[in-house]
Amino acid sequence: MLSAFTARPIVELKQRDKSKIESILAYGDRLLVGLSHGSLRVYRINEPIDDAKAHNGPAAQDHTSSPSSKQPLVDLMREEEKFSKYKIDQLAVIKEANLLVSLSNGLVSTHDLHTYELQETLLKAKGATAFAVTSNIVKDPSTDVPSIVSRLAVAVKRRVILWSWHDSELEPDTAEHTLVTGVKTLTWASGTKLIAGLTSSYVLVDIGTSVVTDIVGPGSIGGAPGQDGGRFGGVGVSTINYMGLGGAAPKPLATQLGQGQLLLAKDINTLFIDIEGQSLGRRQIPWAVAPEAIGYSYPYLLALQATRGTLEVRNPETLTLLQTISLPNASQLHISQPNISLAHAGKGFLVVSERCVWRMGALEYDSQIDALVDRGRLDEAISLLGMLEDALLKDKEGRLREIKMLKAQYLFDLRRYRESLDLFTEVSAPPERVIRLFPPIIAGDLSAQADVAHDDKREGEIQADDVTSEGGSHEDSTSKDGKLSHTSTDESKAGTNDGTHGSGEQARRVNDGAIPEGKDLKSATAELRPFLVQARTRIQKYLNPDSTLKDARGAQKLEVSNVQEAQELLLAHAPGSEEERRQQLVATAILVDTTLFRAYMFASPSLAGPLFRLDNFCDPDVVKDKLIETRRYNDLVDFYYGKKLHEQALELLQKFGKEAQAEQSASQLAGPQRTVSYLQGLSAENIDLILRFADWPLNVDPNLGMEVFLADSENAETLPRQRVLNFLSSKDKALAEKYLKHIIEELNDTTPAFHQKLVDIYIQGLKEGRFTGELNQEQWEEHTLSFLRSSHYYQPYKALQKLPADNPKFYEPRAIVLNKMGQHKQALEIYVFKLQDPEKAEDYCNQVQLAQTSSTMATKQGHRSTATDLEDKSTSIYHSLLSLYLSPPPPHKPQWGPALQILAKHGARMPASSTLDLIPEILPIKDLESYFRGRIRSANTTINESRVTSALRSSLVFSEEAKLRLGDGVPGGNGGRNRHVLISDNRVCGVCYKRFGGSAIKVLPNNSVVHYGCSNQ
Repeated sequence: MLSAFTARPIVELKQRDKSKIESILAYGDRLLVGLSHGSLRVYRINEPIDDAKAHNGPAAQDHTSSPSSKQPLVDLMREEEKFSKYKIDQLAVIKEANLLVSLSNGLVSTHDLHTYELQETLLKAKGATAFAVTSNIVKDPSTDVPSIVSRLAVAVKRRVILWSWHDSELEPDTAEHTLVTGVKTLTWASGTKLIAGLTSSYVLVDIGTSVVTDIVGPGSIGGAPGQDGGRFGGVGVSTINYMGLGGAAPKPLATQLGQGQLLLAKDINTLFIDIEGQSLGRRQIPWAVAPEAIGYSYPYLLALQATRGTLEVRNPETLTLLQTISLPNASQLHISQPNISLAHAGKGFLVVSERCVWRMGALEYDSQIDALVDRGRLDEAISLLGMLEDALLKDKEGRLREIKMLKAQYLFDLRRYRESLDLFTEVSAPPERVIRLFPPIIAGDLSAQADVAHDDKREGEIQADDVTSEGGSHEDSTSKDGKLSHTSTDESKAGTNDGTHGSGEQARRVNDGAIPEGKDLKSATAELRPFLVQARTRIQKYLNPDSTLKDARGAQKLEVSNVQEAQELLLAHAPGSEEERRQQLVATAILVDTTLFRAYMFASPSLAGPLFRLDNFCDPDVVKDKLIETRRYNDLVDFYYGKKLHEQALELLQKFGKEAQAEQSASQLAGPQRTVSYLQGLSAENIDLILRFADWPLNVDPNLGMEVFLADSENAETLPRQRVLNFLSSKDKALAEKYLKHIIEELNDTTPAFHQKLVDIYIQGLKEGRFTGELNQEQWEEHTLSFLRSSHYYQPYKALQKLPADNPKFYEPRAIVLNKMGQHKQALEIYVFKLQDPEKAEDYCNQVQLAQTSSTMATKQGHRSTATDLEDKSTSIYHSLLSLYLSPPPPHKPQWGPALQILAKHGARMPASSTLDLIPEILPIKDLESYFRGRIRSANTTINESRVTSALRSSLVFSEEAKLRLGDGVPGGNGGRNRHVLISDNRVCGVCYKRFGGSAIKVLPNNSVVHYGCSNQ
């Protein structure tokens, strides 16, 4: 059992002293003892009551001890023999008013706190049975000024009488509340609410509103009519009375607990309530015998069993009995008021018998926690840590986390895997610690299975109540604390008589089954996966996929106050420098992801693939061996891709892709399709691998293989094109031609070398008569001519050198190239004399004329070329064609028909003088009728156009002048010369906001008016 307190007698009446101790009061370094004959003894305590660390030892075999030092624990300062004529039943202090309050012979009296002289006997409280004192800081509602308000509540039969002191001044008026039955005990729930223990029930009295609320509870607490409620049908052990057998009615007890809770106890029935009197719904304390007194010494619940002479120390949350201290004939508990000593300063309290006063010293809280953990009482340690304040412990959060991890490990040993892993997740346990609990098939070399002997030596016995029911609630769990009430006070016997402690054989059984197997392993693995996924998420908050720590800006988004501490929660060992922390985080990430992979492969292999498609830190060797063993080659390829092990992945794809009959498990990898898809996912930095492993798909299926370079993706578009072109040219010129067409036509590549290369391929194909792809000669020629016309980035002179001049197939390509070089006359000679195609010659001239006109329009916007303009030109393209038709070089003859068509269609575009010079005299004028008509029509068109333009401009001038003179006719618009504005006495300038008066003004176009001097501002 726990040694939370040790008892030491500080006041013992001598044998010849016939008096008895009836009441005590401790405050500061003073201890007041009220005796049965009315005397008051005043002691000075040489050591503060709440400072007993030097005397608290866990090795104490007997909880009572005698002083070890020569200096006495207390010194008798004085004795007031005439303090009262009768026994002193109760003592209390109102420190702010410098008063000592006593109850003797049914009278409540006030005394001076220093001289102990009687000041006043409250005659109004004659016949009092009990009183209660409280002091609180209250703010005045009107001034918001705080003041100390002390209240004294006295129970007189059915009445409760109240006296109040404000800042040590007694108020003249008293308040009185009458209840249904006699009042036995009074306990302050708060500064304005009072718990009154009546003969048969409890009530809550609100002294501010005078509202009395009945408290409904089980059995003798005060159940509703007809409700039996209690564990013995509402009849207390001490109330059984049959044929003269019986005893006194049990006294109603009440005490304050922490966080606004109170405990009511009568007989063996208990009720937990809040300060409003509402039940908290908690189970009753398993007392076998009704306590004589109850109290609360932070953070424990105390119960004095007078019939047994013991003091029970319980956890107020779990109600577990933690310690039983033997105190013969003890009958009273004295705990300092909460307003006198802080809650956490209540380590020391007093226990009183008729002849002795014991001071209870508390062991250090850290030592108490250690003792509970050593005994395997993990739930009690967790509960105690939750109740204690941070300042009272060394590293409270760290201790609580460690103990919860111990409990989670114990739950794991009990095969309660869900509860265990949920608890590990709750405390963010280091993944290494959790993974060690699994066999090598999950944990690998980290598994603890290899050292079973070390696991069998785990120290400490595990208490069964450390593991509650499935819900994990302390209140709903089945407790064996009833057996503990009979536990011996000898600490050496507690370990064997405590029925909740497992034996060594039981502990060994638990340890033997710690490593799960079979179905247990599958269940444990299923619960492990969510823990590992959460651990991955936490690691990703601090670690980049490239194994570098995230910067401070990324850490600020995590809403973590101390990023370094949060990172260390993931690690099993505290790192030193930032680099060490990074290395440990990387190692942890590798461990988590590799273990998660093993867990997936063990329970759900289909989930391993999605893991590889995310950034992960899985160990490549482990993954490779496992996936090859299970023949999951497709997942292995995905893993290689995620880890950027592209060479290994492509070698594997090449191996299975070339096999004529792939095994069933690798059927998805058969053929070049999977390799092509993989290569399409590689970036330009892997160009060497792409070219190396694209060779065999191109050999097997060129069209499919070319998708590596022709795909509509960023990776394909950013590949180094010159290297790709060289590679494809070495394979097949058809592939090079296909790639060049793609980058030029689809990607708009303007690199001259690529354009020249495609021209060379087209010309070479025409020369050799070998055409790539599915093109025949006619289609190839069309593609060649189209590209020669459309491209502006190849070098015409190089192309012309490769085009034979005497081969008819190359006549038109040469004409196109000559056009690119500006040699129009030579190009027209080809169309006129070699191809003898007037239509193509005319089309050629039309294209050249259109290009020239477009460039002229770009430099002279809005100016139209006319026949007059053309007169100034030296020659035009049509003039050149006409000269070839009419004055051909020998041995060619003039071609009158095409020449007359040119004159009829385009005569207006040629200079008249030079054109007429070309026409031979023998040509009849009648044949030139179309030419002259065209010239005249063109001249008339120009004149008519100028007239129309002049008329339109005159109309526009007239319209604008009318607007200026007469206005635009729009309300509020421009009024012309009729425009006017109204200047009133209240109108002000829009700039300086002053009235105009007789100042000069200026009217703006929008009819706003300003001072003339303000118009420039």
